[in-house]
Amino acid sequence: MFNSTTFLAILPEILILVVAMLILVAEPFWKAEQRRNVGWLTAGGLFAVMIISLLFGRPGDPITVLGGMVRFDWLGFFFKMLFLFAGAATSLLLMDNDRVGHRGEAYLLLLASLLGMDLMAASADLVMLYLAIETTSIPLYILSGFMLADEHSTEAGFKYLLFGAMSSAVMLYGFSLLFGFAGTTNIYELKTVLAAGPNTLVMVLGIIFLLLVGLGFKVSVVPFHFWAPDVYQGAPTPVAGFLSTASKAAGFAVLTRLFFVAFPGFSQSWTLIFAVIATVTMTVGNLLALPQTNVKRLLAYSSIAHAGYVMIGVVSFSVLGAASVVFYLAAYIVTNLLAFGIVMAVSRIIGSDDVKDYSGLSRRNPGLALMMLAAFLSLAGMPPFGGFVAKVFVFAAGVQAGYVWLVIVGILNSIIGVYYYLNVMKYVYLFRMPNEDEEKHPVPLTRPYTIALVILALGVILVGTLFAPWFSWSDMAAMNLF
Repeated sequence: MFNSTTFLAILPEILILVVAMLILVAEPFWKAEQRRNVGWLTAGGLFAVMIISLLFGRPGDPITVLGGMVRFDWLGFFFKMLFLFAGAATSLLLMDNDRVGHRGEAYLLLLASLLGMDLMAASADLVMLYLAIETTSIPLYILSGFMLADEHSTEAGFKYLLFGAMSSAVMLYGFSLLFGFAGTTNIYELKTVLAAGPNTLVMVLGIIFLLLVGLGFKVSVVPFHFWAPDVYQGAPTPVAGFLSTASKAAGFAVLTRLFFVAFPGFSQSWTLIFAVIATVTMTVGNLLALPQTNVKRLLAYSSIAHAGYVMIGVVSFSVLGAASVVFYLAAYIVTNLLAFGIVMAVSRIIGSDDVKDYSGLSRRNPGLALMMLAAFLSLAGMPPFGGFVAKVFVFAAGVQAGYVWLVIVGILNSIIGVYYYLNVMKYVYLFRMPNEDEEKHPVPLTRPYTIALVILALGVILVGTLFAPWFSWSDMAAMNLF
């Protein structure tokens, strides 16, 4: 039955569809040189969706709607706000991409993916969850290969599609086995059925492995990470930023809800598996980032390493652990979007993503260099930025759960990360252009870039300094899992 509660539960999704319809109506009336304005419409529409949802669509006590398919709680709502913010920032960054920003279908694909992410975060049923994952993934496959004239982009789209389809099929097989053994697709009923039924540990661990193939691909943990560097490098840079932040956060939203709710009786087994995956992911991501000379590939391996840090919160299997995952993803979204946004702004002018070509950036645009410093120090986990506080909470959750050795591995890997982040900043601040004539080669920022980067930079600082309200909301979201 469709009532007011059901309407509020899917209010952000309804409003996203309204924004998409506005784009479909308005874009044909704009001339070719005006179609860049679709980015303003999309970004403004998504910020409006955020405001309306915060004012009128906040959840109360957790309930399920649409026949038990969607759960209306703070966990899903918080992630929806993160996705909307990431989508709005990405829309601004898309506008001045010469090969993508003037095409309305790119923004429609972005909105379609956002719709799927929202449903991923709120899914309470395996059927809805799978449909949401595919709704998220298919538009992203297309966006990754959107630049048909660029062989790197088409290669990225094809690889992402190929590996994504394979991992999705394996995950769907895991869902089917789970339904076959439990007799239900409702995530919140699986706990009781699996605990009471004659299910063996080996059977459940087999299903968990199949689920990890799909979800591990979404969050790019080792050994399901191999697609990320090539896809991030070849895809349009705004799309790569969106993939590394919102898409990864959606994967962790599913991973956290599914394993915390459906498999608490087997937590001693899967947390140990996740701890091993976290260790390998952090180490592989950071070590492979060290020799990179392409900034986008460096950020790709960095993104893999950060997935390992987030996994420490999942391994903790506690309220603090879940809250630290939510908080970490909030800080990571603003930080990594800022990093990719700066890469977009610089590569648009210099036409290169090579680290050496960032030489003298501090003289070509001091403000942009300062924002890049903030983004990279936050990714490295340095105070007073958001990344530092996020790592503190994740490591505290690991220590509380007794995984001290895993936290030590995380700290050592963070030290490795500091090296390659500061190595990039060495070129920005200490090196000069070959002719030392930086004043003749400025890196100007367009208005959309300026707005997006300033908002993201402020977010990185505010999340790190005024973290109490952000963590309070994260804690409120985590409580819905227990």
